[in-house]
Amino acid sequence: MTPGAYDAVILAGGAARRLGGVDKPALRVGGRALLDRVLDACRGAGRTVVVGPRRPTVRPVRWAREEPPGGGPVAAVDAGVRQTTAPVVLVLSADLPFLTPGTVETLLTGLRGAEGAVLVDPDGREQPLVAAYRAEPLRREIALLATEHGGLGGLPLRLLVSELALARLQHPTASFDCDTWEDITTARARIREHGHVLDEWIAAVKAELGIDLDVDTAALLDLARDAAHGVARPAAPLTTFLVGYAAAQKGGGPEALAAATEKAAALAARWADEQ
Repeated sequence: MTPGAYDAVILAGGAARRLGGVDKPALRVGGRALLDRVLDACRGAGRTVVVGPRRPTVRPVRWAREEPPGGGPVAAVDAGVRQTTAPVVLVLSADLPFLTPGTVETLLTGLRGAEGAVLVDPDGREQPLVAAYRAEPLRREIALLATEHGGLGGLPLRLLVSELALARLQHPTASFDCDTWEDITTARARIREHGHVLDEWIAAVKAELGIDLDVDTAALLDLARDAAHGVARPAAPLTTFLVGYAAAQKGGGPEALAAATEKAAALAARWADEQ
């Protein structure tokens, strides 16, 4: 979906009672706040509205509060949607540690002819706060609920989506949310597993440094290996640092990084051949 074709609404104002009332969106998983992880996943949104108390975020967002404050998820969705203009609205909770840009793209693509596309958890339950909706039907249902119930405060989220034509999408982890300390512990352990830790670390470093760059991890690891084995072990981190510096000197970007990596890899190969 083209940039700006969707807006994002992130609900970040819950009481977090099962976490003892802590500021759940600010809890860190993999060195990054849960809210920042979700913001990174939907960075392609035209507008991003966070419904909840203001707090530091990794990128600028619009802020909104539900009426009344603490009025529940339907009131929060309404407050966020009021600040959106795109034909599609991504609606997310702020506690999704495994949400990725790829998952967001899957939701947007999954809309097709439906009024909404929601993730389904491994137990088959719909997750309406990990979903993409067409804005017009969503506004329609909000207005109908407000008329029928005299307001939106305290209404369960299922009432909002029960009349929408939904596409249901499977994903093994993206719908995992953090409601308890056990969930937080599970999330922190999972991203350190062998198959995930490197990607998670690179994503965290890029976010921390404000870098938006696709990294060819395999090429850089091969370069580090060749430098370590063909020259000396300390050559690996020094070489990758110099490659990054050289790419920056050439203006940065994937092409500059790939070119610098290729040159350094060829040098490492020639060095090793001499032995």
